[in-house]
Amino acid sequence: MLYEWLAPLSDEYQIFNLLNYLTFRAGGALMTAMIVAFILGPRIINVLRSKQGRGQPIREDGPESHIIQKAGTPTMGGLLILLSVVISTLIWGNLRSPYLWIIFLVTVSYGAIGFYDDYLKVSKQNPKGFSGKIKLILEFSIAAIACFVLTQIFPQTPEHFSSGLAVPFLKNTLINLGVFFIPFGCLVIVGTSNAVNLTDGLDGLAIVPVMIACMSLAMIAYFVGNSIYSVYLGVPYIAGSAEITIFLSAIIGAGLGFLWYNAPPAMVFMGDTGSLSLGGALGVTAVAIKHEIVLAIIGGLFVLEAVSVIVQVASFKLTGKRVFRMAPIHHHYEKKGWAESTIVIRFWIIAMVLALIGLSTLKLR
Repeated sequence: MLYEWLAPLSDEYQIFNLLNYLTFRAGGALMTAMIVAFILGPRIINVLRSKQGRGQPIREDGPESHIIQKAGTPTMGGLLILLSVVISTLIWGNLRSPYLWIIFLVTVSYGAIGFYDDYLKVSKQNPKGFSGKIKLILEFSIAAIACFVLTQIFPQTPEHFSSGLAVPFLKNTLINLGVFFIPFGCLVIVGTSNAVNLTDGLDGLAIVPVMIACMSLAMIAYFVGNSIYSVYLGVPYIAGSAEITIFLSAIIGAGLGFLWYNAPPAMVFMGDTGSLSLGGALGVTAVAIKHEIVLAIIGGLFVLEAVSVIVQVASFKLTGKRVFRMAPIHHHYEKKGWAESTIVIRFWIIAMVLALIGLSTLKLR
């Protein structure tokens, strides 16, 4: 909004030329989202607490400490994140960017799905929410539309094609997925969304790795959307994709504000409203900038959490035995007696290390 209104005035008023710098607007988006989250946080938490009564229902088969410590804590805190991101993006983003709108709409749509799921959990005091099949159908439908639109707006050239998959460590290497690009993109978006959802089981556990992943993808989006940096790094140049940096910066700022209230002991949980939307944002960003494989490295913690659930379920159905004491894997360590803060901080460290490895693929080509 500011960009639309004030950037054209830069010829007359030099100060407005700052809005033409993506890095300045990204910093503004981060700070705005953080301030909005700090201001609205107490009000939203009080409303959620008054409306939800007993708060988010806790799994009866979960760690015993959860039933005692976390009972009564309100959920749907993702509303605070989404509201902060939306306000900040509308202020600082270039609203003519199709990439910005695609990620914006996917994030909000997944947030709406998560909100309805949270609403059913709270109103019925049932941790299962609504039908998993319906949820997946909605998620895949939204992802398919987003992937299709991305194939239409991607600037196709003989070297770079809309259905391409970039290969890490190799310069300017794209594998043409053809008709399989949209199904593959859907798996990335839906898989990331639900992986983040599975990770959100301890106070502060999910939001910090999400911010770390956003920071890493924001850097990559900036490089991919810059014709000079993309040539230097040997990554596909996608004109206009750098605007994604604004949205990701807003998520980082909103995440910092939310973490203030989500730090142990949490005053509010993000719920599916936050985890599904944030995971969807990461997934669609990776598809838009053609760094899906790198996302699997940067978001390796989310992959680990999802794989632990898959392995646990498969092992129990095939052999009747469990590999972990409880899945997702962060609950396994709780069952082993690790303190919640120890698990959270160590998982944060793992997320940071994986992000550095993912970013190294830009240079090691």
